[in-house]
Amino acid sequence: MDQSEQSTSPSRRQFLQTGALAAASSFFIVPRHVLGKGFIAPSDKLNIAGVGIAGKGFSDTNNSFNNGANNLVALCDVDWSREQVQAQFKKHDKATRYKDFRQMLEKEAKNIDAVTVSTADHTHAVVAMAAMQLGKHVYVQKPLTHNIYEARMLTEAARKYKVVTQMGNQGASNPQQEQMVAWFDKGLLGKVHTVHLWTNRPVWPQGIPVPPPAGEVPADLDWDTWLGPAQKVGYTPAYHPFKWRGWWNFGAGALGDIGCHIMDVPFRVLRLGYPTEVEASIGSVFLKDWTPEYIPEGCPPSSHVELKFPATAKNKQDVRMTWSDGGIRPFRPEWLPEGEPMPENGENGMLMIGDKGLLVCGLYGNDPRLYTKSGQKYVGDPKPESVTKLPENGHQILWTEACKAGFNSKEHKALHSSFDFAGPLTESVLMGNLAIRSYTLRTPRANSRNFDYPGRKRLMWDGVNMKVTNFDDANQFVKREYREGWKLV
Repeated sequence: MDQSEQSTSPSRRQFLQTGALAAASSFFIVPRHVLGKGFIAPSDKLNIAGVGIAGKGFSDTNNSFNNGANNLVALCDVDWSREQVQAQFKKHDKATRYKDFRQMLEKEAKNIDAVTVSTADHTHAVVAMAAMQLGKHVYVQKPLTHNIYEARMLTEAARKYKVVTQMGNQGASNPQQEQMVAWFDKGLLGKVHTVHLWTNRPVWPQGIPVPPPAGEVPADLDWDTWLGPAQKVGYTPAYHPFKWRGWWNFGAGALGDIGCHIMDVPFRVLRLGYPTEVEASIGSVFLKDWTPEYIPEGCPPSSHVELKFPATAKNKQDVRMTWSDGGIRPFRPEWLPEGEPMPENGENGMLMIGDKGLLVCGLYGNDPRLYTKSGQKYVGDPKPESVTKLPENGHQILWTEACKAGFNSKEHKALHSSFDFAGPLTESVLMGNLAIRSYTLRTPRANSRNFDYPGRKRLMWDGVNMKVTNFDDANQFVKREYREGWKLV
């Protein structure tokens, strides 16, 4: 399924209102075979394993469990000391418990239908690939992967193994996104030439010196499995359980955290493909004497990225897309009337500008508003009741229903963040990180303490072949070298 087919699939709203999610109050779904009021036949329950069950994994597993509409048969987390992990163990006391997903998949392969993957970014790909190779459907948190190569490999593997997939950018199942697609398709925006994306992230330590190892690893933590394919470093609470996101060894910075949510809207509305150019600028880290500090291991405190996308069949105009993090946001657009607020008071948002109007929305596609050059205003419809009663727009529940229906089902085609869509979206998000990391590459000047920065240039991108064509040093960031004992395929 290509991206244009994905965007014209049956509407989320129609599926939610008339399909399997038109729910009785005691269950979010109505099973295919009802044997008495409120009873779900065992054959109608999906057997799910959760890998990473605290943090975002806490809601991913519980939403997929869906108040007992499905079974959680195995729970896997590297750190059993966390409060949410213990809460899951207590709630799902019949589920088998593991710390290493590889052991779980080996021992539970016959019992599992599907797997949720809500680990740190650097292990998304290895967990998801191992599950798909066993024919298991997968739900994977955003960003889909840690790097561009992994995203391409997972996208291709989903087709190869014919499994139902969904990325955890829950705004994709927000029916207000359909409203924005409809506005664009009606020509209200005209040809879109500029898109601005911005966020208040990072909201964790970033742009700081590398922390020293803390020493002894906590007894309940399997640190080696947490590291997975990443470069081996000593344990420190500066990485786990949350602050890993600001370090390239594990995370993907502000773009990885929120980019797949905010870029989702223009990517879907305009039916974008791979970008062709990317350029970045970053905020500097300074020492006490105001000497710029070079920290290649860490994401910068702020960044500004510009991507260029070629014209598409739906938008016959090249698109210039900018991304800003660290609290930097675009200036107020000319056609936004006085008194009309920027999304989320400027903290997170999307602004799309065409030759006939402009479109704004907040995180997850919320609160869409369109303003035409002629002075008309359009406001997105409120979410239907069938969606507002579901957690996260029913994003995980829709995936479980599609898993039950199968790879070639209309339910799978109706998913709006299967890997056919989420893979190219993630690649485009991670292009920003490729430019950011290339920007900080440096070369010592002869007989000098100063450095040249050859990566500070606009990078030309061959999306099909996943290659920067005008600066080969940047290609080291397309994929990573896995440490010994780990592989993707």
